[in-house]
Amino acid sequence: MTKASSPNADQELIEAIAKLLNEQNLAEIEIEREDLRVRVTRSYASQAVQQVAVPAYAPAPAAAAAPVAPAGVAAGIAPAHDDLSSNPGTLTSPMVGTAYLSPEPGKPAFASVGTKVSEGQTVLIIEAMKTMNQIPAHRSGTISRILVEDASPVEYGQPLVVIE
Repeated sequence: MTKASSPNADQELIEAIAKLLNEQNLAEIEIEREDLRVRVTRSYASQAVQQVAVPAYAPAPAAAAAPVAPAGVAAGIAPAHDDLSSNPGTLTSPMVGTAYLSPEPGKPAFASVGTKVSEGQTVLIIEAMKTMNQIPAHRSGTISRILVEDASPVEYGQPLVVIE
């Protein structure tokens, strides 16, 4: 809050906003009026996703896209049909959404096969409900396989990359 006003009025406003946040099952709410600005967010301790405000982008129209090779043929993207759940290096999707390998169209990918990554380093983004969520590496190592294509839909628990 940026305004020095009555502590009781501020407390009542914050309580009302927090109640609205819970009633509407919102993750975040921000209110601005005159010279008062209040932002209330809800955090989930078990959530391993960093949410960031990144402008959303749509994939290129299919007509303008280059021909796509079959899965597993191009750029180290491997088919996801083999069982990777027992591999401790497999990073799985924490949510349903659309996976993007780069921060925006035309920019280099966050990581590619052979890239050394540190734990916590962003390896891709998943867009869910118009929010871009950075997906961090769950361990340090080298990316040996990328199991999703850029701008492809992903399911909760789906293997995304293998870090060895």
